[in-house]
Amino acid sequence: MNNQVTTNNKINQDSINKALWGACDTFRGTISADTYKDFILTMLFLKYISDVWQDHYDGYKTQYGDEPELIEEMMKNERFVLPKNASFYALYEHRHEPGNGERIDQALHAIEEANGTKLNDAGKSVFQDISFNTDRLGEEKQKNNILRYLLEDFAKPELNLSPSCVGTLDVIGNAYEYLIKNFAASGGQKAGEFYTPPEVSDLIAELLEPQPGDSICDPACGSASLLMKCGSKVRSNFDSKNYALYGQEAIGSTWSLAKMNMFLHGEDNHKIEWGDTIRNPKLLDKNGDLMLFDIVTANPPFSLDKWGHEDAANDKFSRFYRGIPPKTKGDYAFILHMIETLKPKTGRMGVVVPHGVLFRGAAEGKIRKQLIEENLLDAVIGLPEKLFYGTGIPAAILIFKKEKIDDNVLFIDASREFKPGKNQNQLSEANIARIVATYQAGENVDKYAYLASLKEIQDNDYNLNIPRYVDTFEEEEEIDLMAVRAEREQLKAQLASLEDEMTSYLAELGYLSNAE
Repeated sequence: MNNQVTTNNKINQDSINKALWGACDTFRGTISADTYKDFILTMLFLKYISDVWQDHYDGYKTQYGDEPELIEEMMKNERFVLPKNASFYALYEHRHEPGNGERIDQALHAIEEANGTKLNDAGKSVFQDISFNTDRLGEEKQKNNILRYLLEDFAKPELNLSPSCVGTLDVIGNAYEYLIKNFAASGGQKAGEFYTPPEVSDLIAELLEPQPGDSICDPACGSASLLMKCGSKVRSNFDSKNYALYGQEAIGSTWSLAKMNMFLHGEDNHKIEWGDTIRNPKLLDKNGDLMLFDIVTANPPFSLDKWGHEDAANDKFSRFYRGIPPKTKGDYAFILHMIETLKPKTGRMGVVVPHGVLFRGAAEGKIRKQLIEENLLDAVIGLPEKLFYGTGIPAAILIFKKEKIDDNVLFIDASREFKPGKNQNQLSEANIARIVATYQAGENVDKYAYLASLKEIQDNDYNLNIPRYVDTFEEEEEIDLMAVRAEREQLKAQLASLEDEMTSYLAELGYLSNAE
């Protein structure tokens, strides 16, 4: 997380992050992190839009004086509409009264109604799966107190999120990402399902090189951090906002996070659908066919059981003509879906997979062989262990391209390239830079990368296990036995000298004569 300090030095990123994480204390011991994350993240969203609204209102007031009707008219042009009684401050004023949960829910509903499609997709509401008026927070009195504490936590000066204090949208987006990352880290596998570590997202975005005009899709988008990283590369590399983001997410509450996350990052040109990508893909063109994209990228759930095997043979989009993945491992179901949504010329794809995808046989072996024979696979990059929340296993990134210049596949073994942490390892900037530079060069690097020909892969029975191609074996140094013997003799002489010295001291102190 960046230690961004705003231009007026009023509030910096660290103080916001610390205050937000402190607000979680209100829930700790009452409900699990996996449950209270939705309350914290939704309150952050509400506080942010309230502060922006108030900041802009005050700006107009300074400019035009006390002209409420004129100011109201000007405020209609805001990116976001905030009904009067739905602001954070209206809720804060009534925090000591009964009914906090109900008032917050009503405010969220009013915000949704006032903003049309921004917080609503095809009848699915962003706040549909979140209710502050829930028995999960305890009986009425306890619930009301907890929500009062929450409102008071967010009213602290260090959580004044108005533009005049924080200066840039990224500060809020970073705070949101900080919370999501910490929930993933502290909540185990379940909380980590929807989160790709930022360093891995950075790496994939660098490898895929998003360009102005690209359409970018993540069919298992979680909280949308990977998707937005790809978009941010276009902005930072080309100073352009000419791109479109598309995603689909199966879990309703995580879809809501993605929608709020997009808004907080100022990403208005997006379409995030809610639903099961394999059973019911929602990103379709006007003819009802799968939409095609320049970039498709994802970190799908590893080896998903019950992914939709029963309907795959009759898939109306014919995504599984190369073979049907095994019933209990959905890795290739996601890969095949992604391949089928690539544009014929510009299409390129990066997907995170467990290592079993590289070498498992049977149906997966046949699919893998077909993808290699079609010359779609461009690179296999092995990552270190303990990078992902909820699993310690190492993963790999597969890069596919629709139009390759040759039929070679580059193998990179980056499994030893990491910055160790207490519970999680991380990729450093230098680690990422080395992987990207090696991929772009497309050449052999001793004990790190190997450019394999199609014939070599065929000779290995289409097994993509990285050690078959990248030799990382380090020969042990030969031991000079004569030098070891000489060192041993020298130590023996030193020991004899010390023994004589010790005997002399003991004799001088009279211990030896007493012993005799």
